[in-house]
Amino acid sequence: MLTLPRRALPALAAGMLARPALAQGNPRVLRYVPSTDLFSLDFIWSSSAVALTASLMVYDCLYGLDPTLTAQRQMVAGEEVSADGLRWNFTLRDGLKFSTGEPVLAIDCVASIARWAQRRPIGQRMTPLVEEMKALDDKRFEIRLKRPFPQMLRGLTEPWVMPERVSKITAFTEVKEIIGSGPFLWQKDEWVSGASAAFRRNPDYIPRNEPPNYLAGGKVVHFDRVEWTTMPDAAGAAAALQRGEVDYVERPLFDLMPRLRRQRDVQMQKTDIYGWSAYLHFNNAVAPFDNVALRRAVIAAIDQREFMQAAVGDDTSLFHTGTGIYTPGSLMDTKAGQETLPARDPAALRRLVAESGYKGERVVLMVPSDAPHLNAMGLVAQQMMTGLGLNVDFQAMDLGTMFSRWRSRDRSESTNWSCFPLTWQGVGTASPAAHVPLLGQAPDPEMVALVEAWFQAPDLPAQQAKAADIQRRYYANPPFGNMGSYVWPIARRSNVQGALEAPFTVFWNMRKA
Repeated sequence: MLTLPRRALPALAAGMLARPALAQGNPRVLRYVPSTDLFSLDFIWSSSAVALTASLMVYDCLYGLDPTLTAQRQMVAGEEVSADGLRWNFTLRDGLKFSTGEPVLAIDCVASIARWAQRRPIGQRMTPLVEEMKALDDKRFEIRLKRPFPQMLRGLTEPWVMPERVSKITAFTEVKEIIGSGPFLWQKDEWVSGASAAFRRNPDYIPRNEPPNYLAGGKVVHFDRVEWTTMPDAAGAAAALQRGEVDYVERPLFDLMPRLRRQRDVQMQKTDIYGWSAYLHFNNAVAPFDNVALRRAVIAAIDQREFMQAAVGDDTSLFHTGTGIYTPGSLMDTKAGQETLPARDPAALRRLVAESGYKGERVVLMVPSDAPHLNAMGLVAQQMMTGLGLNVDFQAMDLGTMFSRWRSRDRSESTNWSCFPLTWQGVGTASPAAHVPLLGQAPDPEMVALVEAWFQAPDLPAQQAKAADIQRRYYANPPFGNMGSYVWPIARRSNVQGALEAPFTVFWNMRKA
């Protein structure tokens, strides 16, 4: 597959960007270009950012995060906690209703929490501590613990609440029946995979009577419809935005941002204060990256600036280098363990590879060709690993295929893989609470114990100390390589107002002037 250099794309779009803008379209319809194709609405199963964005439209959560990453009530009207911290009782607020017209019941919440807990880090830590979780009546449910769990409310910001019968589907199987109680309704009959999707305002949704605040507060919708159009050609998406054919582009091409900033009817906006963390994920369950010494040699060779410049460009206000495993500027951010990295000397690093016992085994590098920033980082990773003497098999594919191969339990020759580049929301990598990559494909028992200790830490200083221990263990036994972190401004028509600060696009509060 031919992949154009990242910096060739602006030239292709230069003529298109100069064309005059069209009319603004229906003020009650938002035309949105997601970062990648919407191949699933089950974030618990896929872990993809596009699934997370869509899921937040159709599902609601028990709690929502504010900008400090503190849990605030969302579907919950109130909670009661026993003095010993072992008994939690939750009461749902009035008016919660699924898209089928059925009321949301406490038993639905219990089943949804149980499904979420199968795959997500907080849930996996909470499950062994649960003595019993049950519905008390239609509006109240209880969680009884064997010992206190300080991250309870932070954890309950994550489960999507689905009907009980849907939530009984294992988290290792994709949910296809999309039934939520959120501010939008999924229009399944309008979904064309690889092309478009549509969501309609949920007339039965009752928002909280509070100002919107990050992922918390009142989710007031001002659009009748939100129409998603998949545009793999990022230059074409920018041109469509300038012409007024679309209203909002989630991730405009970095090289086109200077040009877009000069457009009178287009505005760039940094909506995500935590940005994105970029990782080269290792398959540490199979050869050759089941070899910890080889993985350590690879992470030592990573030049974060080189990866960030390939993906983001030369604007240093958009990226961070020299970062550890936590989001820069977050409360857990630390330099612990970085002193153990050897100097980035090519000859010395090749010696480390040889000393690891690597014998030229094939390294299958999966790279999504429909995500330009990941494709750019994949090309750098290929060059870096080839320079180390690794036998790299570069395999380009669409993002959906890459996720399927990542999640598949089939380890045949045709589906096996060794590594791939992927970015994670900085809100998730800000602490061990939702840091999915920390455990890798084959969890390290010592890392598991350290993460467990963090979850039990009673206060912020104790959490920060445990977070530093986790990062030291990361450098000793890395499940991924850190390629840097960055922020990605959105691009919107100037008449689209009310785009909220959030870790990903949320469609409440927005309107067209």
